[in-house]
Amino acid sequence: MAVKISRDQVKRNNTEDSCWVIVNNKVYDITSFLADHPGGDGILLEFAGTDITFVLNDINYHTHSEAAYDLLTEHYIGDLAKQQEEENTVESLKVSDPKQRQKTSAKGKIAVGSERDEQFLDLRKALFPQLWNATYSKEFYLEQVHRPRYTPYTVPYFDHPLLDKLSKTNWYVVPMVWLPFVFYQVWKSLHCSGASTETLIQGLVSGIFFWTLFEYVLHRFLFHLDDLIPDHPMFLLIHFTLHGIHHHMPMDRLRLVMPPALTVILSVPVFKIAHGLFYPAFAFAFVGGTFFGYVCYDMIHYYLHHAKVLEIYFKELKRYHVAHHYKNFNSGFGITSKLWDYVFGTVLTYENPKP
Repeated sequence: MAVKISRDQVKRNNTEDSCWVIVNNKVYDITSFLADHPGGDGILLEFAGTDITFVLNDINYHTHSEAAYDLLTEHYIGDLAKQQEEENTVESLKVSDPKQRQKTSAKGKIAVGSERDEQFLDLRKALFPQLWNATYSKEFYLEQVHRPRYTPYTVPYFDHPLLDKLSKTNWYVVPMVWLPFVFYQVWKSLHCSGASTETLIQGLVSGIFFWTLFEYVLHRFLFHLDDLIPDHPMFLLIHFTLHGIHHHMPMDRLRLVMPPALTVILSVPVFKIAHGLFYPAFAFAFVGGTFFGYVCYDMIHYYLHHAKVLEIYFKELKRYHVAHHYKNFNSGFGITSKLWDYVFGTVLTYENPKP
């Protein structure tokens, strides 16, 4: 039997330490989700302790997809008591008694890995073995992988702890590994015959510009090669490893930026293009600029997912990227800018434009 919770109880849980909301007469404890909400915690705290049913469908904010409601169910703690029931509701979920609140919440909460999840992936177990032994069709896989899930923990990818550790990457690893490499490329450029400051700047700028195109091509034609994927479990596993895992769990902090080993593999064409087309001084600067663009890309990507972004430029960019995940994954492939989406006609248009 569902726990009955009064409006007064919900109203008292209106802070970042305890944030409850009402949607369609059901009560949700979204405290653990505040930091990972794609739109930032500000909008959630603005309506903390209230009925947000209307907000989820208000075009002045933005309507939420079915995936958003799937995420919400994981934080369900009970039903809203009717007026006559409120008078008899036991005050068992007070903020001042977190242990009791936790016990009561557990009774009504839908566990991570619902019935639909278990038909696809059990998010309490390592993902790689499940995908390796999977027998579902490509159609089912693509439908499920693009339905975002949220877990307050990082789901293991491999059973082996060492392998699983290698599959995770903290955001700060990217600048730690690749910025020294960028400086090395600059140093190499300046010590080549015919080197000059002008050549260095031209190479760096050209490399950064090239990265914006390379970023778009990777995202659209490799990571989202959905229609051309063969209907075979092995190819679905590759797709999930490259990018599907990010779309299925977009708020996973440890699988958001690219692992260095994967970056090395994807950088091979950059080296071939640079040193095959340009003289050494320009080529080294070009590679340095490309990798600097990559570092900016991964940092911006993480920033858009997990930070309260600056109003200038980044607020709209965050809205754009969130829409790619939760509205239409077949457009909006630019991460650091919309430039190439405009060039190739893949600009993501919002279903409900801001007034």
